[in-house]
Amino acid sequence: MSVGDRIFSPGERTVLIVDDSPESLTAMVELLGDAYRVKVAKSGAKALELAAALPQPDLILLDVMMPGMDGYEVCRRLKDDAHTRDIPVIFLTSLNDPSDEARGFEMGAADYIAKPFEPVIFTARVRTQLELVQERKRTRSLLSNFLPPRVIQELMRTGTCKPEHVQELSLLFCDLVGFTRITEQIAKEELLDGLSAMFSAFDAIMEEHGGRRLKTIGDAYVGVVGLDHHIADHADRAVGAALDMIAHMRGLVKGTGPAWEVRIGVHSGSVIAGVVGESRYQYDIFGDDVNIAARVEAASEPMRLTITAAARRRLSDQGLRITPRGMVDLKGKGQRELFFVERG
Repeated sequence: MSVGDRIFSPGERTVLIVDDSPESLTAMVELLGDAYRVKVAKSGAKALELAAALPQPDLILLDVMMPGMDGYEVCRRLKDDAHTRDIPVIFLTSLNDPSDEARGFEMGAADYIAKPFEPVIFTARVRTQLELVQERKRTRSLLSNFLPPRVIQELMRTGTCKPEHVQELSLLFCDLVGFTRITEQIAKEELLDGLSAMFSAFDAIMEEHGGRRLKTIGDAYVGVVGLDHHIADHADRAVGAALDMIAHMRGLVKGTGPAWEVRIGVHSGSVIAGVVGESRYQYDIFGDDVNIAARVEAASEPMRLTITAAARRRLSDQGLRITPRGMVDLKGKGQRELFFVERG
């Protein structure tokens, strides 16, 4: 089999093999090619190119001794690049000094395979690393339901997450009107089914507008736009999401069940965002603007959206009817200028 900078692709998981020896490349492709998509490179420069190209490899098998750029330098550059640093690397080497192995692990290698290798041991170690990759992907997928991508990466890499000051974002607080009364009238299964359906619809609306749910607190739904990354028109998006939520509730078919109504408030400002707890992570936001947003929702009316002057200043006003409410006393926050917002 002749191999060069080529791709063999019978499987879904991708392995990049980097070795300047055609004989070694051929042997490894024969061992792995039936089970995995295999990329091969005969130089460090080509390895860096293929590691960054889509689909990115799930695992890199990297020869240490190569002319020009050796495996250590390739590994260093991979780990210095945010796009490739999380790809596990197995070093391949005929060096048998413990200091060489230690150096590889210090640079971030996941494993070391000595040449010449036993095929059974070689394939087993590759399979083990790919299973670990698959488990990390499942963990990341689960965490993505609760945490922003930046936080997930930092937690998985360091086990901690530094708090972040988000200077510009919009907060959406939504509450069900008469929730306590309704809970006394319907079965718990119907209650949970209703909440699940509503919050799932709200999730889809938030995502459509570039935001996401931060959390739910009982019947309260908290959404954010601009928390994960800067969004210039965060106020427009948050208001659009809020109006779509109200429209969704108006469009629900009225049957024998409760007549659900919502009350929504939107406020723009800044927050401190971070992870609370060590064994049970909870990502949350803190600051005066969070409390203001909650008070604005409480001061709104059924099936109406109320926004603050801070959110009003950031709106483009396109297609909106904005009605001043004057100065309204918000519990613990004093008098605040508020506005009703509807679509024109």
